[in-house]
Amino acid sequence: MKSIKLDLRRIAAAIMACVLVGAAMPAAAVVRVQVAAPTGLWVNPARSVKVATAPCGAALCGRVAWASGAASTDARAGGTPRLAGTEILQDYHRAGAATWQGRVLVPDMGRTVDSTLTLLDTDRLKVSGCVLGGLFCKSQIWTRVEQP
Repeated sequence: MKSIKLDLRRIAAAIMACVLVGAAMPAAAVVRVQVAAPTGLWVNPARSVKVATAPCGAALCGRVAWASGAASTDARAGGTPRLAGTEILQDYHRAGAATWQGRVLVPDMGRTVDSTLTLLDTDRLKVSGCVLGGLFCKSQIWTRVEQP
């Protein structure tokens, strides 16, 4: 029984030593990697809209570069008379290593909502929009399009 108590004390002491060494490491030892802004040409999952993202002042914005007939019709019904050329990604600022926060215009709803962009990898961008303070959210994964 005495042997088990000694082993448990040694294990506890080893764990505490690891915790203390980890806590004593300087903050500079933490490496944070920021990826480049998700600029370029992106297509939505339905392949009905292509959006060109680029810097706009100190922010990141995105304009519709191309829209299908059906997407344009839906946008007109929502109050956006001409979808092509419309800035739908508005005023995005870096919020993390691979995330940006701003506002997204949902053309077929005629509403602009809070939004987050998350660069999943070099060719996939998660676009999320939320209403009611984040109570209801919807996301899409957009894919990078090769520029001709």
